Formats: sequence, C-alpha cells, structure tokens
Amino acid sequence: MQAGLKMLLERGYNALGLKALLEEVGVPKGSFYHHFASKEAFALQVVDSYMDEVHQGLDAFMGDRSLPPLQRIRSFFEATEQKYRGEGYLGCLLGGLGQELSGVSEEFAHKIEECFAVIAARVADCLEEARQRGDVPADTDPQALADLLIDCWEGAALRTRLRRDPGPLRAMLDFYFGRVTGV
Repeated sequence: MQAGLKMLLERGYNALGLKALLEEVGVPKGSFYHHFASKEAFALQVVDSYMDEVHQGLDAFMGDRSLPPLQRIRSFFEATEQKYRGEGYLGCLLGGLGQELSGVSEEFAHKIEECFAVIAARVADCLEEARQRGDVPADTDPQALADLLIDCWEGAALRTRLRRDPGPLRAMLDFYFGRVTGV
C-alpha cells in the first residue's frame, strides 16, 4: 500500500504501470491479482489506506482539547503541509486522483467525494465547537465553512504541487483563518 501510495502520488493513476509497481515491491503478477481484482480495486484500497492516515491526523489534532478548536483545525492543516513537504510537495492523493479520474470513473468520483465529505464533517464538528465558544460569529454555518476550507485547501495543494513550494498552502491558511474566522 505504501509503495502504491508513493507511486500514485508521483505518477498518477494512468501513468502507474502494474509492472513497475510489482517490480518495486517484488510481488509476482499472480499474487497481485490474488488480492486485487484490478488496478482500480488496488487504487481504491490505497485511498482507504490513505484515509486511515488522515483519520489518525484528524484524531490527533481535533481531539487535542488543550488547544482552542480553531487552533486544532489550523494545526491539522499545518501538519499536513509539513507531510506534503516531506513527500516533495506531491500534494493530496485525493485531490490528484479526483482531478485525474472523476470524469472517467464514477466509482472514483464517488469515493473521493465521500472522503472529502468525511474530512469536512470532522472539521465542521470543530467549527461548531468554535461557534459555541464565540470564536466565530453565531450565525456561522460550520458545515459550509468546513466545505470552503477543504475546497480552498485542495486548490492550494494543486498550486503547491505545480510550484513545489508551500506558499499557496500557507497563504490560503492565513487568508482563511485571518479573514473568514478572524483568527
């Protein structure tokens, strides 16, 4: 899964050849097809593995009650930017696969949108806590604000990947937390 994740980030789905993947991990073709019905099934499993990592990060940051809710959200995204840096600014697997495959695979489009919705829901829970504390205006719609953050993040992640520079992600976080939430 880790090799597949790395190769999907580097090459994308369409440019990922099974032969190269199998050579990378030293697995015969028959063994691959014993575990996965297709390359698509494998990539969907990699998405699930990626989401396991995302959930670990969300749990660690969103669950840290020693920090105010808005700081927990920002810290999660700052840590994610650091992860991207460590990977050479290849960006978000969900965003990359979503852009590449959503127009050709309904299954991928649904899967990626579902993953984004899960992340946004976790962020919305934290934003609701911020709203209740008075950290954001009382008339704030936490789900809409969470969806906006995910949308902006994904666009900035793409620009960061194109430039191999964290500037777009950092600028987006500064704008979002400075203008939208006042933090």
